[in-house]
Amino acid sequence: MLANTLELVSAARRCGIAVAAFNTYSLELTQAIVQAAEQLNQPVILQLGVASMKAGGEPLVKATVIAAQRASIPVAVHLDHCAERGMIEQCLAWGCSSALADGSHLSFAENVSLARDAVRMATAHQATIEAELGYLAGMEDGVTVEALRASLTDPEQAGEFVAATGVSMLAVAIGNVHGYTPQPPPLDFDLLARIAARVDVPLTLHGASGLGKESIQRAIALGVAKINVNTEVRTAFLSAIAAWGQRFGPTPDLRKKGQDWFDLMREAIAAAQVVVAEHIRTAGMLET
Repeated sequence: MLANTLELVSAARRCGIAVAAFNTYSLELTQAIVQAAEQLNQPVILQLGVASMKAGGEPLVKATVIAAQRASIPVAVHLDHCAERGMIEQCLAWGCSSALADGSHLSFAENVSLARDAVRMATAHQATIEAELGYLAGMEDGVTVEALRASLTDPEQAGEFVAATGVSMLAVAIGNVHGYTPQPPPLDFDLLARIAARVDVPLTLHGASGLGKESIQRAIALGVAKINVNTEVRTAFLSAIAAWGQRFGPTPDLRKKGQDWFDLMREAIAAAQVVVAEHIRTAGMLET
């Protein structure tokens, strides 16, 4: 069933757990995420990035929304990391439950303006807005210790930002990064605690790929109620496709068992599903 993102995240926060959110790029990856959540009987968030939006447009969004509607567990659909007001409004109109109005690369005042505008749009669609304060570096950014320190969320600014914008969720930068790094980045849990003390909305931890169960669950205990995972799931999906290609070579024989499209997709879906399930268990504090 299609769910309200804020309701899912707020319920998780009250229970001292988090909702896992996974980026999807196709019906097959959506299937892997939803099936894993259904098997564990846990809610989940399907996320669409800007690149996916530009590639798939309305058909991809509506297919994702329909998949959420038909799921046996609560599923929210979220537009991830978008700085374009028009795209945010369009995705909410197409049925997305929420959006991240990402002004983290802007000045504080410009970030506030974007988030306020997004909140107004969301109100008209009974949707939710997440915002980000502090800059989350990515693996392509050449992450350094100095860059991470300069990008961290300021607790006092966080309180001011939430009050000024009315956003319902706040993505924080506490040393986490997007994508893989050679070593898992050390998270500043003291900073996270100080941020949580300044704001009264659920916090989001982006870049959960590679952080490890212990770090993620410690962050959840300090107020994080939504964790974002992308790289690990995408890598598992693509690695399964690569392994299939190595096994059957550059020219599959469709007359032979195991070499058709559906065989390939079953393997990729199964591989992604394992990683999704692992993160859902971590977020939900479930026994493995």
